[in-house]
Amino acid sequence: MDERMLDVEQIKAYWFAEAQEALEVADHLMEKGDYSYALFFGHLAVEKLLKALYVVRRREHAPPVHNLFRLATAAGLEPDEAKVDAFIRITAFNIEARYPDVKRTFRKKCTAEFTSREMQLIKEVFQWVRSLLP
Repeated sequence: MDERMLDVEQIKAYWFAEAQEALEVADHLMEKGDYSYALFFGHLAVEKLLKALYVVRRREHAPPVHNLFRLATAAGLEPDEAKVDAFIRITAFNIEARYPDVKRTFRKKCTAEFTSREMQLIKEVFQWVRSLLP
């Protein structure tokens, strides 16, 4: 696509606003005790922020990908082992919350304590990616 046709700042602003909103929804879900979906929206927040970074760095539309590690590397990031692990862990929330197994194992695992710990990780990754945006 012709770079002149792409309004990078407008698209970055769109993804950034979407990311902020997803993080707010995650916080609301935490307050209501809807823990598995809080983690799902936490994943969305990081995904959308990575898409903002992708657009800024690549000057093209972000791919329709939900895998955070793939998005991060496509955006030109070279995450350390801890960040790679975080991306993989957070990506799993997208799948586990969306497609629960018959026993709803993931939802049972999402206690207040577990979810609070994982939301802290999500917010740390979110802040790190945000710090990379111009």
